[in-house]
Amino acid sequence: MTTLAATRRYADVEVGDELPPLPIPLTVTKIISTAIASRDYQPVHHDQAGARERGSKDIIMNILTTNGLVGKYVSDWAGPEALIRKIAIRLGVSNHPGDTMTMTGTVAAKADGAVDVKIRGANSLGDHVTGTVSVFLPGGDA
Repeated sequence: MTTLAATRRYADVEVGDELPPLPIPLTVTKIISTAIASRDYQPVHHDQAGARERGSKDIIMNILTTNGLVGKYVSDWAGPEALIRKIAIRLGVSNHPGDTMTMTGTVAAKADGAVDVKIRGANSLGDHVTGTVSVFLPGGDA
């Protein structure tokens, strides 16, 4: 049986706190199934020959999947009573099958009941995603 982590409280989080790294294996199945689940049928997300014709070395993860993984990473750290207020990300290099994207994060700011977490998802080519997630935690001022 899986037990949910306790929700972090605003007072218990400090600027500079680091989230535990999360390695995410990038498989063909993960990239294709998440593109289909988000109704993104662009050939670069499911057709290896089509992706190569468009200049990619293989299929690539779509932005909706990346955004979802960022939200899940911070939500899993923050706990079930936390509420994501905003996700602002920038894509970099592509995520290809056979690689691993490792998510890392650091608490960058606290204000008005929210915590801003700077995130990074990197693979063997460099940064796939960088950005900030703002999350309300119980016990905050807002």
